[in-house]
Amino acid sequence: MNPVNYIYLAALLFTIGAAGVLIRRNAIIVFMSVELMLNACNLTLVAFSRLHGNLDGQIIAFFTMVVAAAEVVVGLAIIVSLFRIRHSASVDDASLMKL
Repeated sequence: MNPVNYIYLAALLFTIGAAGVLIRRNAIIVFMSVELMLNACNLTLVAFSRLHGNLDGQIIAFFTMVVAAAEVVVGLAIIVSLFRIRHSASVDDASLMKL
């Protein structure tokens, strides 16, 4: 398969993720959309790595997945604490957590 097809797929996934971040108000949906955008960037890194014939993009994608896993832990903890306090996972209620 041509690496350009992977880049088109990554652009489509990134666009869907960006639309989810901009349109939705639920924190979990926004969080999943950010993860979708990160995965689209990883797909682009791997496609360009394969196109150029080296492993640099694949190594960077691996480290990006490690950082994304840490982000999931911290992000879900924040979402759970927001839900416990406000009984809602709306992004609009997040500003109410300030003291």
